[in-house]
Amino acid sequence: MDHILEMRGITKEFPGVKALDNVNMTVRRGEIRALVGENGAGKSTLMKVLSGVYPHGSYQGEILYKGQPMAFRDIKDSEDRGIVIIHQELALVPQMSIAENIFLGNEIATRGVIDRRETNRRTAELLAQVGLRESPETRVGELGMGKQQLIEIAKALSKKVDLLILDEPTSSLNEHDSDALLRLLAGFRDRGMTAILISHKLNEISQVCDSITVLRDGATVAHHDGMVEESRIIRDMVGRSMNDRYPPRQPRVGEVVMQVRDWTVADPAREGRLLVNRASFELRRGEVLGIAGLMGAGRTELAMSLFGRSMGDWQSGSVSIHGKPADLTTVPRAIAAGLAYVTEDRKSLGLVLEDTIRRNIPLANLAGISARGVVDRAREGAVARDYRQRINIRSPSVEQKTVNLSGGNQQKVVLAKWLFAEPEILILDEPTRGIDVGAKYEIYTIIRDLAASGKSIIVISSEMPELLGITDRILVMNEGRLVGEMPTAEATQERIMQVIIRSGHDLTDKTVTPEEIEAEAAHV
Repeated sequence: MDHILEMRGITKEFPGVKALDNVNMTVRRGEIRALVGENGAGKSTLMKVLSGVYPHGSYQGEILYKGQPMAFRDIKDSEDRGIVIIHQELALVPQMSIAENIFLGNEIATRGVIDRRETNRRTAELLAQVGLRESPETRVGELGMGKQQLIEIAKALSKKVDLLILDEPTSSLNEHDSDALLRLLAGFRDRGMTAILISHKLNEISQVCDSITVLRDGATVAHHDGMVEESRIIRDMVGRSMNDRYPPRQPRVGEVVMQVRDWTVADPAREGRLLVNRASFELRRGEVLGIAGLMGAGRTELAMSLFGRSMGDWQSGSVSIHGKPADLTTVPRAIAAGLAYVTEDRKSLGLVLEDTIRRNIPLANLAGISARGVVDRAREGAVARDYRQRINIRSPSVEQKTVNLSGGNQQKVVLAKWLFAEPEILILDEPTRGIDVGAKYEIYTIIRDLAASGKSIIVISSEMPELLGITDRILVMNEGRLVGEMPTAEATQERIMQVIIRSGHDLTDKTVTPEEIEAEAAHV
């Protein structure tokens, strides 16, 4: 069998943890191999070994590429051999043009002078291969995430890639852009390219992959040539069967806690455009309220503007908590009013990555570990250890840097940070983005337990099955407006999409009721 890659007995250790333990993997020429596992299973570490991010000598084991043993010194060394990795966090410079990004570090030049005409010509050819029609001189920062991901692939093609590694390439994309990227990847495979795809989205794997390698706790636990049922993959990943993706729950919804009335927020970058347009809703004690909508519908803008007016220019509207006007004009005042906001971007906005778990967890409530303005280090450590145990943050100790944690454990640190602030209302923006099914279940369990304790929770999610699985009621947003509302027990993905489609044709000031949705469904 024609193998382009063999990795044998790969072992990689960091201080206090063995990230990879005798991992083996083979990849056939011209296939797409899925690499799956829970957060912290070692997937990204293995690919960093392969791509030279972790150089030869920093790990044990052997890499055979095209039948030859490899000892990559760095990432450029592996790229020169045709192995290119696209990381989950895109390595693009927003202020630079598409052409400048694609050939950054690999400039087309004569006697030290960049040939811009040739650079733009080659860029146009590469963009055509990935289905983009943008000008090579367009600034990358002006493009959406889907197009930026395609530019990363064009950049890989410029390096004459033979083996393309994609680490969670669709984690920040909407469904349309994800489908387009997967079709492009399948097309490259049909033309002979080989790829390794790391993804938590098992439906994507079944759509485009030819084989699967499963890692668990840093070791290889399964290889599948061809597709198998999702339940089998999940069992391999987590070491147990997960027949139910969502924990059982008995809702106990109480009195109204928060009322939002005619909340309107303008876009500071575009005159006359509203990010949120007269949004009104109620949130009850012990309720998990979902907000559904397509990318750009205004969900995050609504959440962040409520949380201390952190996004956009507030125009009008009011918020009351327990029937009294609430002052949410700044983040400290929003926190004092009982709100917490778990951002969708935990790496940039939710954590100090280079700091420890111990230092991150108390950040939203420093007064809780301080005396006369001075942090009590013993109290800080005790709080961090308590929350590490309470919500099962997997790490050797609270002294571990958060940058070295898996995505799921990073998310738990963000949750712990806000739980220590003792909020009454939690806004969770994409709380399970980029984490595996096992870690998702743990997050869902935390949400369930918080609601059972009387907390009021708003969940924003792009995954409709998630909203249907964990919420009590769902609001639907489109183009900055709340356009629909329904009990989760009566909701389906189809009904939610019907509301979005209908509202796109005829946005009105009125929220669509469940009865109106039923009437509309009869005509769709």
